[in-house]
Amino acid sequence: MGFQFSIDEGSAQTKIQQLLHAVNEAISNGVLREGDFLPSVNQLSKSSGLSRDTIFKAYRILKQRSIISSTPTKGYFVNSASFKVMMLLDDFSAFKEQLYGSFRANLPDNYVVDLLFHHYNPDVFEQLIQNSLGRYSMYVVMNIKHHRMEKVVRKIDPNKLLILDMGTPDNPDIAYLNQDFANGAVNCLEQVKDRLTCYRKFNLVFPKTTPHPSEFVNSFISFCNDNDIVCNVIEKLTEQSVQSGEAYFVIKEEDLVYIVKSAKKQQLILGKDIGMIAYNDSPLKELVGDGITVISVDFAEMGKKAAHFVESKEKLFETLPPKLILRGSL
Repeated sequence: MGFQFSIDEGSAQTKIQQLLHAVNEAISNGVLREGDFLPSVNQLSKSSGLSRDTIFKAYRILKQRSIISSTPTKGYFVNSASFKVMMLLDDFSAFKEQLYGSFRANLPDNYVVDLLFHHYNPDVFEQLIQNSLGRYSMYVVMNIKHHRMEKVVRKIDPNKLLILDMGTPDNPDIAYLNQDFANGAVNCLEQVKDRLTCYRKFNLVFPKTTPHPSEFVNSFISFCNDNDIVCNVIEKLTEQSVQSGEAYFVIKEEDLVYIVKSAKKQQLILGKDIGMIAYNDSPLKELVGDGITVISVDFAEMGKKAAHFVESKEKLFETLPPKLILRGSL
C-alpha cells in the first residue's frame, strides 16, 4: 500500500508537524524502508489536500534532519533507516548519567537519541515538548510533577511515550517506569532500624526545593514513630544541624556535601560519630570515607528497560523498588 497521509483537522499539531510525524512513524513501523520513495509533492498535495508549499517545507525539514534525501530526477527517498528518540530528563547528575549511558548502550546503532533537560522549569518543559512534536519516533520523558502528567505531554502519541522515574499517568494507555519513593525507601529503612536506634536522633534533610515527593516525609515520620526512633525534618541545614550522635538521611547531593564538610570541620567520623544515608547511588558515594550508605534504584536497569521499550514498542507499566546498599557511613 505504501505511505499514505491524511490531515487530522482536530489535531493540536500543525499540518507540517502532522506530516513530519507521519513520515517518522512510517519509517519506525517499517512502512517506509531505506531507499523507498515518498509521494511526489504533486501526488501528496492531490491525495491529502495539503498545499505544495506545506509539503515542500516538511520535506525540506526531513532532509535537514537527514531522514530523507532527494535526486532531481527521481524525487524524495528514505535514507538509511534510523530512529530518532527524545529523552527528556529533569537535570544532570551522576546517576542520570548512568541511566543515559545504559539507555544508549542498549539501543542499536541506528537509533539517534537527543538528550534534553527541563530543570523543573514548566516553561522550558512545555517548549521542549511542543518543539518535539512530529520530530521523533519515540519519547522518554521525566515529568515535572510526581502526581500528575503535564497537559502538554498528552499531545504525544501515547503509543510512543514512556513516562520515566516518577508519576503514574492517569491514561492507562501510557507506559511508565518509575520509582517507589515512599514505601520502597521505608522498606529499606526497616533493614537498618537496629542501627538507627543507636543514634540519639534520625534527621531527614528535606528542602522545600526538592522535587522528591512530599508524601515521603509522612512515610519517614511513620517509620520512626513505629520504631520508637526520635526523628526530625530539616528544611535547611546550618552548622548547628550537624551534631555528634545523630543520623541523617539526605536527598540532595549538596546537602550530603554540606554534612560531610561540617563533620570534617568538627572532627566527627562518618559511621562512628554521625550516621549517614543518601538517596540515589553514584560512584563518588562509594569513595567518600568508608562509603556512603544509599537507598537507590538500579539506574542501569532502568535505562536498559527504557531502551527495550523504545526498540520493541512493548509497553511496560512497572514500579522499580529501591535497594539498600550498606556502607561504612551507618
